[in-house]
Amino acid sequence: MMVREERGSAALEVAIGAPVMLLLVVLVVAGGRVALARQTVTAAADSAARAASISRTAPAATSLARNTARSILAAQQVDCRPLDVSVDARAFASAPGTPGNVQATVTCHLDLTSLGLPGLGSLTITETGTSPLDTFRGRR
Repeated sequence: MMVREERGSAALEVAIGAPVMLLLVVLVVAGGRVALARQTVTAAADSAARAASISRTAPAATSLARNTARSILAAQQVDCRPLDVSVDARAFASAPGTPGNVQATVTCHLDLTSLGLPGLGSLTITETGTSPLDTFRGRR
């Protein structure tokens, strides 16, 4: 049996607790989206560098790296607007037999405003992947 002074206290507790719980859920979802996006951008940068390193020419390496990064981000449904993929393929200019690396840097601007929480705007994630060129193959 409730004492008369406690009437309505359950409704008050729900009125105070529900927004706090909703905020907590939204923050967990935002954290999950950021973690997934960061992991996917890292994988895209590493795969783009690997794809570029097995190309025969610097222009082909740049094109293949960009396409690889885009396809990995699309497969994981990470919507980057805008997406920037830059490739450092200067090692293709070195003489065959000279060690060299190809770097791919993926920059993703992740939009968090769709969560509806004030203060969450966009987040920029930048990751770089590096892959060695094969020193025993011919380069053009």
